[in-house]
Amino acid sequence: MGKSFVVREYDTITCNKNYSDSPNFKYIDEKYFNELEQFIKEYSSSEENADILEFMKIGYKRSVGNTITFNNNVGIIELPSGFQIEILPKIDLGEKEDDYSKTKHVFLNMLCCLKEFEGKALNNASLNADKMNLYEVFINMYIQEARNLVKHGIKSGYIQNEDNLRFYKGKLQVSQHIKSNLVHKERFYMQFDEYQVNRAENRLVKTTLLKLQKITNSTENAKEIRQLLLAFEMVDVSKNIDKDFACVSLGRDTKDYEKLIQWADIFLRNKSFTTFSGKNSGTALLFPMEQVFEAFVAKWVKRIFAECSDNEARVSAQDRGYYLFDTPRKFRLRPDIVSRRRDYPIIIMDTKWKRLNTNASANYGISQADMYQMYAYSKKYHTSEIWLLYPFHEEVRGLDNISFIAERGEELKVNVHVNFIDLNNYKNCIYQLYSNIYENKAML
Repeated sequence: MGKSFVVREYDTITCNKNYSDSPNFKYIDEKYFNELEQFIKEYSSSEENADILEFMKIGYKRSVGNTITFNNNVGIIELPSGFQIEILPKIDLGEKEDDYSKTKHVFLNMLCCLKEFEGKALNNASLNADKMNLYEVFINMYIQEARNLVKHGIKSGYIQNEDNLRFYKGKLQVSQHIKSNLVHKERFYMQFDEYQVNRAENRLVKTTLLKLQKITNSTENAKEIRQLLLAFEMVDVSKNIDKDFACVSLGRDTKDYEKLIQWADIFLRNKSFTTFSGKNSGTALLFPMEQVFEAFVAKWVKRIFAECSDNEARVSAQDRGYYLFDTPRKFRLRPDIVSRRRDYPIIIMDTKWKRLNTNASANYGISQADMYQMYAYSKKYHTSEIWLLYPFHEEVRGLDNISFIAERGEELKVNVHVNFIDLNNYKNCIYQLYSNIYENKAML
């Protein structure tokens, strides 16, 4: 790994040296800027309506020149030269502009709520996240998962082999036997199964560890990888990654491999957590912050609402109970969070990773499309209680009790409340959210 450069979400970079000290732009060398621009142009999407230029926007500003702005996706990009660009989320934590350690800790804590990190607790003290870039942190997380596998014991399996043996074992391969043993009548060309550790899952884990050993700059990570590789001495390096992935068999007995294989797919095939994939101009581990924020809030709403209600509030994430149209059943509705509690209306909560503002005449920056979506949720779930959850930032401090009411005189009105989640104090925010929903009778 080479040099690294840290920016925040929504930052704009330029290669114009005249703006190297500008508060509005981040400056990088023209060589790396051009590499990044080429990387963005070669990125492709697996989804028809997705455009990488919405998330890493190439632009031009008069007197400044070419620019690139990062939107909504965070993580790390490694360019062909080895230069790394670390993109952190835009979170107000009261830290200095150039002090990224607290933001990184909060972001990693949020990542642990994604399904790819499910059940993984980050030990920030051991990770030294303020000294490691994100790629090194992810390498360390893979090491932790591999260590857990070795602790429980790497699994053996029946592997199909073919060999010219001096004894009869398994199934005779007649055509190969005739070809190989015209002279050696004492031999048998056999196909047989052997119970051994050299199975596809172990080959992929070992191959991933060897790749990570080459690219890590952390002496701690490198040391732990060397120790782990001792447990895989009897395992071959994967010669055909695609074939080995096709042979992976995950079940109850191989549960310890599940996360390792997911991450092996990412590391070995240079995949990412977005809908986008690169070609030859560098690699990336990028995370859509909309999904990260949604998973993070859903996890803590589930936990805190259950605690506050003695498990009477049943919270589901990505609820799939209704379609926008019933005949035919099309356009499934998927509110981020649905809370159901006896004797209370259904509560719909939807997270939006967007920075609102204080301009009431511009609807505080709330999207009209989002409001249409909330209206559909209200009608289909037969509830008036809709909550939009946005990240808190200093500009909206004191902006409380925003709500929008439709059909006031009808039996079922639509009441959309706006609430902010302070990521520096998220537990208290969600306790207060529970109180506002279930204990403030005036709001129901």
